Amino acid sequence: MAGFVRRNFDAADETRPFEDGKGRLDLVDTDQGSVGRAVFEPGWRWSEHVKPIAGTESCQAAHTGYVVSGRMKVVMDSGESAEVAPGDFVSIEPGHDAWVVGDEPCVMLDWTGFGEYARTGG
Repeated sequence: MAGFVRRNFDAADETRPFEDGKGRLDLVDTDQGSVGRAVFEPGWRWSEHVKPIAGTESCQAAHTGYVVSGRMKVVMDSGESAEVAPGDFVSIEPGHDAWVVGDEPCVMLDWTGFGEYARTGG
C-alpha cells in the first residue's frame, strides 16, 4: 500500500448511470474499498431510478457519507425520515427510499455503501 493516494472522481474507475439519465455514480477503488461520488439530478428518486437496477423493494445499502451540494429527503422503511443538506454527515441503515428535493443536483460522497450500489442485483 502506498503512503499517499490521490484519486480524482473525474477519472473514476467505474461510472454507473441511473435510469432515465437522472444521475450517475462515479467510483474509485482503493485498498480500503470503493469510494463513490453520486450525482442525483432533480427529479431523481431511488424507487424510480435505482430500484429497477437493484431489484429490491427499498435501498439495501448502508451509507456513510457527506453531502457536498443539493438536498435529499430520506425515508426509512420504518417511516422515520429526514432531509439532508450541504455539509451534513450521514449514516443511513439499509431499508430506505430517497429523492432529490428542489431544482439543484444533490452530490454525495459515500465510503461504505456505493460499492454495489446501482449494480444489477446490488
